[in-house]
Amino acid sequence: MTRGARLGQHFLNAEWVARDLVAAVAPREGEIIVEVGPGKGALTEKLLASGNMVVAIEKDEALGEFLLGKFKTDIAAGKLHLMIGDIRDGDTYDVLDGRPYVVAANIPYYITGEIIRDFLTAKHQPRALALLIQKEVAERIVSRDGKESILSLSVKAYGKPSIVAKVSAGCFNPPPSVDSAILLVSDISRTFFECVSEDLFFKAVKAGFASKRKQLGGNLEKVFGEKAEAALRAAGVDAKVRAEDVELGEWKNIIQFLP
Repeated sequence: MTRGARLGQHFLNAEWVARDLVAAVAPREGEIIVEVGPGKGALTEKLLASGNMVVAIEKDEALGEFLLGKFKTDIAAGKLHLMIGDIRDGDTYDVLDGRPYVVAANIPYYITGEIIRDFLTAKHQPRALALLIQKEVAERIVSRDGKESILSLSVKAYGKPSIVAKVSAGCFNPPPSVDSAILLVSDISRTFFECVSEDLFFKAVKAGFASKRKQLGGNLEKVFGEKAEAALRAAGVDAKVRAEDVELGEWKNIIQFLP
């Protein structure tokens, strides 16, 4: 097994997927493109072709050395800034220095939630995210089955998620055990939280999903006491529903009546 595979990386070997990732995020003039886990640089090449500056973060030191050689001309020209380290260390934002950016990446499955959360909740948010992730997770985020989750509600509070394309396991080397999808989160902002507290939103949503099989009213009551019933009644939401059946707009109404 390669070092990249041990770190959860499955290297992209289909050019159309890389092209679709770039097209999905649609980098604008002056925007930096952040790539997480460039691996062997298949997507990096397409990102550089857009003409935008690319900041790529690779955790695997051996792959980092490979990329330094492969893209030495682009690095010397200032078109590519290669960082060897863990994206979760937070150094990326120092390099961006407040400049507008988007994210396009084929990320390891095991850090999908962390990557999405870190960028969406960052003080300096990207305009858009285009991520190649596990298809099942992408479908959960866009609520393909009509059911919400903590993840889907969290993403929708910050932007508009959509599935751009489905990608078969054969488009990777080594092939993963599941299919993937390109998830686009566009129009990222904190507009939703202009009249709703971020902390209270996540506190309420997590409380609502604490016991998935139980009714929303009972779950919220464990955290907010008798005020939960009053908030649901004022918001026009049935206390007997389950959290997965409550849409983002209804959560906003509920929270406005909670302490």
